[in-house]
Amino acid sequence: MITAMTGEDPLALLPEICLLAGALLSLLVGSFLPRQRQWVARLIAVAALLGSAAAAVVALAGPAQTVYTSTYAVDDATGAVRLIVVAATLLVIALGVAEVSGTARESETYCLLLLSALGTVVLAGAHDLLVLAVAFLLASIPLYGLIGLARTSEATEAVVKTYLLGALTNILLLLGVALLAALAGATTYEALTGGLAGSPASAVAVGVVAVLGGLLFKAGGVPAHFWVPDAAQGATATAAAFATTVPKIGALVATYRLLQSLPRDGAAGLDWPLLIAVLAALSMTLGNLAAFGQDDPRRLLGWSTVSQVGYLLMPVAVAGRTDEALPALLLYLAGYAVTNLGAFAVTAALPERRTLASYRGLARQQPVLAGALLVCLLSLVGTPPTAVFTGKVAAFTAAWDGGLAWLVVVAAVNTVASLFYYLRWIAPVFRTDAESRTGPHGDSTPEGKCSPRPHATIGIAVRRSVVTAAALVMALGVTLAPLAGLLGPQLAH
Repeated sequence: MITAMTGEDPLALLPEICLLAGALLSLLVGSFLPRQRQWVARLIAVAALLGSAAAAVVALAGPAQTVYTSTYAVDDATGAVRLIVVAATLLVIALGVAEVSGTARESETYCLLLLSALGTVVLAGAHDLLVLAVAFLLASIPLYGLIGLARTSEATEAVVKTYLLGALTNILLLLGVALLAALAGATTYEALTGGLAGSPASAVAVGVVAVLGGLLFKAGGVPAHFWVPDAAQGATATAAAFATTVPKIGALVATYRLLQSLPRDGAAGLDWPLLIAVLAALSMTLGNLAAFGQDDPRRLLGWSTVSQVGYLLMPVAVAGRTDEALPALLLYLAGYAVTNLGAFAVTAALPERRTLASYRGLARQQPVLAGALLVCLLSLVGTPPTAVFTGKVAAFTAAWDGGLAWLVVVAAVNTVASLFYYLRWIAPVFRTDAESRTGPHGDSTPEGKCSPRPHATIGIAVRRSVVTAAALVMALGVTLAPLAGLLGPQLAH
């Protein structure tokens, strides 16, 4: 049960305050430091993230409540998102150390990361349409800057597509917010449940679909997914890993909250679960079909992200129909975040390998990286006992219990189909046949490709982020299932 607090309690938002303070301090301090000492800004960002995580853990022990006149929810779902976002952002900073360290925009990068992470958390906790709109902007605007930091033609194309699509969906979201507020007579989610019950079905449909359009842009799902593969391919590894992972955490939880607040009869007879289920099926299918022919690893991961959104939308589609929906969504988000970041960490460690064929012989050259990549890619498929497997099982169970058995069948078929393009990446990693020529140190190098970097040149922080992500993928795969059993009833209520 969520209790409402009409007073102002700044300590209830201490995790968010830590992120904001960290963003401002890292930018301010970095502005007065020489380039070779920008690591101080990184330490400030990491300290802010750790402080936010500590505050989030403390807040989890308190009662579920809404603060600031019921406009922001401080409950277990918000607490889980706070921790997932902080952990994911820490991994992004670690995998980007070699790429960002000593550059002219190092402190700006950390500031943008923390601001977008803050917007993501606020998006997940929003319990009011106006807060939702502000959080959308806070999560989006820093993301444009992150994607454009590479200053290349590919990054320019990616940021233009992201900005234009983001501007369009932001306008739609604001229009939807205005329409729903006019129909309900208020902007809080409690008011939507009763205020929309007697409203015209067509008007409610326009308002909700418009808001969903903006949220699906942040999540990277159909039909607002076009920016994802371009951002994954053209941006820096740091920005690509963050953009394809963190924003969707807040967007999907925000979608869940919005749909759960709609009238239980479907808002004047409209079938919202069916709409979300169709979008889920389209996202997973289109993402898989587009990934089949990709040769750039990061672009492949971009389309993989689109398909993963489809699976993540399954528990969202049954919001309010089963108690398993919210725990399944949060468990899947945690597993997917660490898995996707682990795969991007490998590409960050090997930036010169921009085709699948260039990974030929990696298992012999870099067995640690090859093993971590294998773990992460098999996890994205949903292979036991990895983290995404546990999340998929939970999502499939929730969708089945919620009456969407046909969607479970579609998702199962797509899961099997996705194995094909992940194997296209895995196979060269462990291939050392006569088609590879041996370098002076016994390294296998594909014909016509550049020689791989020596072992020593791969940054320690990047290597550690790869190993940490792979270890978390396996650890979460083992621990998430019993954790779901313990926390499921609590999250559901």
